[in-house]
Amino acid sequence: WQRDQIRGNLMDAARRARAGLIAGWAAGQGLSDVALGHTADDQAETLLMGLSRAAGIDGLCGLRAEWRQNGVTWLRPMLHLTRAELRDWLAGQGLPWVEDPTNADDRYLRARIRKALAGLAPLGLTPARLAESAAHLAAARAALDAAVAGATPGVMQEAAGALSVDAARFAALPDEIARRMVQAAVLWLSGADYPPRAADLARFIDAIAGGRAATLAGCRLKDGWLAAEPRAADLRRWRVEGTGTVALLGPDGLRQCPDWRAAGLPRPVLEVTPGLWQGQTLVAAPCAGFGPAAATCAPSFADHLLSH
Repeated sequence: WQRDQIRGNLMDAARRARAGLIAGWAAGQGLSDVALGHTADDQAETLLMGLSRAAGIDGLCGLRAEWRQNGVTWLRPMLHLTRAELRDWLAGQGLPWVEDPTNADDRYLRARIRKALAGLAPLGLTPARLAESAAHLAAARAALDAAVAGATPGVMQEAAGALSVDAARFAALPDEIARRMVQAAVLWLSGADYPPRAADLARFIDAIAGGRAATLAGCRLKDGWLAAEPRAADLRRWRVEGTGTVALLGPDGLRQCPDWRAAGLPRPVLEVTPGLWQGQTLVAAPCAGFGPAAATCAPSFADHLLSH
């Protein structure tokens, strides 16, 4: 892992780097799936770590059994086994394993949680039982996610990589459904890996329900539309078909689209969509109805909801 000095969360940076390195190796081997050896103990530790941070349901669901990232499908097929059971099986097969030294380093929360688990076992709080609780919470989260996906079409409509919001219908949603919907929208628009802080998200939710302008984590709310801020707009969200150099449309490009108002979309939304350029000359602006080109935001917000 070739890296500069890490500022911030070293363990998170290491996890990201490890995933990238493994995914790159897998791609080089022509492999589509990677299985990881996490066990019920890891699941229990993750649950307790979430409790220590007063996490909500997302932080208490433990480790995912399957997900896709970096072009690889990641699997955790041993979450139903304890660490002791896995070690016993390996020993019985004459297979060695490597212990990560940070697992015993008390500078890290997970190591301290791991030691505390031994004292909880006499109370019935064994890794296996805690892992069961995490699985129950994961099932509850899946039900919430389904409720959000079902409610979203009546509240938020996608157009040109942005979302129009019906403030009255949004205000009538149950609090947790509204929170999860907005969190998903912010992550979709910003491309961030983690949601904003709870207090900041709550203020943004209040602004949406009240029909007020606001910004959060690279997203802008104005006149009932949620869109990426120009400084945070990421054209990697778009699939563009046409001839020319793909770059942000921006104010200069929109001025070269004489009939952009016919698209029925506000200026702040169109300015953060892709344009096709030849030098300083705009060749096409698909979302503004100008020139021979097509552009699709991928994944769509609906697909983003289903994948998360």
